[in-house]
Amino acid sequence: MHRFPLLRRTLSKTALGLALAATVLGTPALAATWPDKPLHMIVPFPPGSSPDILARVIAEPLSKALGQSVVVENKPGAGGNIATRDATRAKPDGYTILMTINGPLVTAPTLYKKTLGYKPQDLAPITLVGTSPNVLIVPQNSPVKSVKDFVARAKAKPGAMNFGTVGPGSSSHLCMAMLEHRAGIELEQIPYSGFPQVVRSVINGDIQASFMVPGIAMPQIQAHKVRALAITSLQPSDILPGIPTMASQGYPDFESISWDAMFAPAGTPPQIITRLNQEITAILKTPPVKKKMASLYFSPAPSTPEQLTALIKSDTERWGGLIDRLHLSLD
Repeated sequence: MHRFPLLRRTLSKTALGLALAATVLGTPALAATWPDKPLHMIVPFPPGSSPDILARVIAEPLSKALGQSVVVENKPGAGGNIATRDATRAKPDGYTILMTINGPLVTAPTLYKKTLGYKPQDLAPITLVGTSPNVLIVPQNSPVKSVKDFVARAKAKPGAMNFGTVGPGSSSHLCMAMLEHRAGIELEQIPYSGFPQVVRSVINGDIQASFMVPGIAMPQIQAHKVRALAITSLQPSDILPGIPTMASQGYPDFESISWDAMFAPAGTPPQIITRLNQEITAILKTPPVKKKMASLYFSPAPSTPEQLTALIKSDTERWGGLIDRLHLSLD
């Protein structure tokens, strides 16, 4: 027989009340003292990749703005999905942020309906960072001089040609999947951990083509180590002069814009999200950062968290439709 049931119930209710109060009061208290230790910026791709370079461009001025170190941590693998999943499971205290491309949040959830291990809603958008078209490249010694040549060669050797990507579901994969579908060709996908590895294989002739970010491709194009066939914006690009669009070479509405953006684990206090948004937005508007991004062939594109959420939604609908039409699944 319990001698003090009323006292126990009272104590239990008091403890529950104190726990709830601590939770409610803890968020503003955390935001008020944040940051008081270094931040970790996870990048799901290897050193030298465009997300890594952009992360390091932002990390230094962000460290100065916050008064704390911002440590860039590369976690490549599975097209960015592994590190993205790790970020969703990090403590939502403002000390873990993620710099990633569109693939893990736009196409991966459609391609991996059962095995991905996270949802886009598991991350809190901070801001869009930059945008860039993709560029289709082939080895410099390839006989292919245009998209028409490329398609003709692929049709002459069904299944014999390959292409490099940064993983299934990435823009480099889906761009080629879209071309395969529209042109009626079939190629073999060779996935790599990052674009530096892809472009090296194109230079060496190990792979025959790749859609990739121009920040990695352009130095090799300018050094005449690879050849550019097309870009994936609908209009010619001022930052990529002289390279024709896919649309101008017989593929109307062929558009694919890569983007990089910042996120935090869902549940990160909104005051911290707002502060990070303000600081990163200001950094992206500074002349040195704009100049550095231009050298990487990226256009700065700071946004509100709400605008980034809307972009993810619209891109998911667009690319999800393509994935469904092509019956692509990686589960």
